[in-house]
Amino acid sequence: MVKSQAATVAQYLAELPDEQRAEVEAVREVVLANLPAGYVEMMDWGLIVYAVPLEVSGPTYNKKPLLYVALSAQKRYYSLYLTTVMAEFEESFRARWAETGKKLDMGKACVRFKRSADLALAVVAEEVARLSVREFVDWHAASRAKQEARAR
Repeated sequence: MVKSQAATVAQYLAELPDEQRAEVEAVREVVLANLPAGYVEMMDWGLIVYAVPLEVSGPTYNKKPLLYVALSAQKRYYSLYLTTVMAEFEESFRARWAETGKKLDMGKACVRFKRSADLALAVVAEEVARLSVREFVDWHAASRAKQEARAR
């Protein structure tokens, strides 16, 4: 599964084969246990998304809730998107991960894994817990302003 058409997280999980569901649920439990209050779990972009509701963030550039964390099952692996590991938080994240001895397969903000046991789940938990909703909204606004300034 690369992009789901499921409308709810329950539907998304139900459409996964048992093994994939178990892997996604293991990581989902870590996310939910460490997610600061105010983020909502929903389906968006064909992924399980943990986001700031528009009522809290205000209008966004793409008219969608601000994505904080996302989780999905791909065809041969899984993806965990951690938006805070971009920019100033990336170096710390990589260093903490390296200390665990686990291999990190990461793109821009996407950690790819074959099994939840491959993840440094304590580091994932710390990263998920990193920013309150207000801190994330402020961080996101500052990041967008920097990008726009560079584009000029």
